[in-house]
Parts: sequence; structure tokens; C-alpha cells
Amino acid sequence: MKMSKLYMPTLRQVPSEAEIPSHKLLLRAGMIRKLVSGVYSYLPLGYRVIKKIEDIVREEMDAAGSQEVLMSAIQPAELWQESGRWYDFGPEMFRLEDRHERQFCLGPTHEEIFTDLIRNELKSYKQLPMNIYQIQTKYRDEKRPRFGLMRCREFIMKDAYSFDKDEEGMKESYKQMWEAYEKVFTRCGLDFRVVEGDSGAMGGSDSHEFMAMSEVGESQIAYCDDCDYAATDEKAKCVYDIDVEDVEELEMEKVHTPSVGTIEELVEFFNLPAEKFVKTLIYKVKDEVVGVLIPGSRELNEIKVTKSITSTRA
Repeated sequence: MKMSKLYMPTLRQVPSEAEIPSHKLLLRAGMIRKLVSGVYSYLPLGYRVIKKIEDIVREEMDAAGSQEVLMSAIQPAELWQESGRWYDFGPEMFRLEDRHERQFCLGPTHEEIFTDLIRNELKSYKQLPMNIYQIQTKYRDEKRPRFGLMRCREFIMKDAYSFDKDEEGMKESYKQMWEAYEKVFTRCGLDFRVVEGDSGAMGGSDSHEFMAMSEVGESQIAYCDDCDYAATDEKAKCVYDIDVEDVEELEMEKVHTPSVGTIEELVEFFNLPAEKFVKTLIYKVKDEVVGVLIPGSRELNEIKVTKSITSTRA
């Protein structure tokens, strides 16, 4: 196509909505345009980039033995209710009703739909293992869409699902997908790390995330350069460096602390470091009130607390 015919509406000025370099460049280069918060239109150049990335993903998934399908983005509530995730997924799920008042959602993910397909079609364990994937639009009602395409309410996802006859087969499928993902990230020229993650509403015992290293974004990871340990801040283990044997045990006494309501004020009042104090946080988790005690110098990871409490009560 001639340059004179190419639809490429570039911008001289940086749009006020853009927060990070990638978002600014995508807008100025005429690759995307915002429709509403967290929803974007892909213009010719931007869509060409997406198609090239999809081609890389397809080549590696096909080479790993996975087969491509395309499922509906509109999903009936009954399948989600059967799995118990209709309400567990939370307010991020777009819910709607048709004219017959039947409940549906715009798919934030597709575990229920793929499982329903296979259980109705599979006739024998001899047909296993089976791995199928799709590249399709997902919908999640993010509370605060930001960073351009990094946190959207509508986005394109490649999701794959393996069905295996036993745990050993599942581990082999997991390994094959791991290797395929490594090849995809490498071919895309990304600096990345594989980290332990929290499976959250997706469920499952183990979860790993392929994280592209960046100075921007909302996810944080903890990793060690001397070993292969790496995990998201939702999954990483806490290490306390306080040696209790070196702490002098004093007699307990009550101390009046007028107008002292924060850890910072306690530090100043007692002239002691924050890690010498314990702060108590009160939460309500599934209609149960829980008190959580942590060192004064620490910030609480609410996802870890919720997961710990629900797993204990299960």
C-alpha cells in the first residue's frame, strides 16, 4: 500500500491520558485510539503488530501439539454456578441478561467453557492427552484501567487447556506449555522471568507467571540472582530478620499513649524502630471477622491473608 493511502493518524503532542512511554508511543504513532476507559480500537499499524505476535504464538502452540479453536465470549451463568465461581470471581465479571432473563457473562476466562466442551465430546481416556487453545477477546471490569494496553477492560488473550488421564500426564503437558511460552517470549525479544504466582479465582494448586521485566506496571516480583527462586509479591515467602534470642525480655506493663494512633507516632513516642511493634488489622472475610497481627514495619498482603483464611476454613 502507498504511504499516501495508509491510515496512520499520528500525533505531535503527547495525549494527557497517557501515563507511560509505551502508551504515549502507541497513541502518537497512530496504532491505537481510546474508545472509553480501558477499551481501545486497534488501527491498521497496531493491528498488524498484533497479528504478527499472534503468528508467533500460533507457531509455538501448534509445534507443542496444541490445536486452535474459537469459543464464544458470551458464557451462560449455569456453567459458572456449577463450578462455584459465579460469585467468587467478584465485580470484575461483566454480567448481563438476555431478553428471556437468562443470565450470562462476558468471558473473563474460559475454563468452564472448555471443560464443558470436552466432557460432552470425549468418549474414552484413549483420546487423552488433549490440548486446545484459542486467541480471543476477554472482558474484565477493572476498577482502575491504566497504563494503556497493560490493564484494560477488553483485551486479547491466548488461553490453552490440557486434558490428561493422570497427574503424570498433566505434569508433562505443563512442561510442554512452559517450553512453548519460553520460546514465545524469547522470539518476541522480551526480558522475562518465570515466577511462582497465586492462582486466585482461577483455582489450582500450582501457578507460574511469565513476567516481562519493566520499570512500569502494578505487579512486583521477588527473585534471587544466586538461585532460581522467583515469585510474585502475592506468593513470595516472608522472611523476618529479627533474632529473638538477642531481644531482652522485659516485664509487661501498661503505658498510656495519648493521641498516638499510628506506628510512626509510636516510633517517635517510644524512640524504638517500627519492627519492635506489632500492629493489629481487622478484616471481614466471608462474614467472619479476623484479626491479623504483623510487625509494625510491614505492609499486609491482603491476597495472602484471604487465601490463608479460606484454605484453613475449607
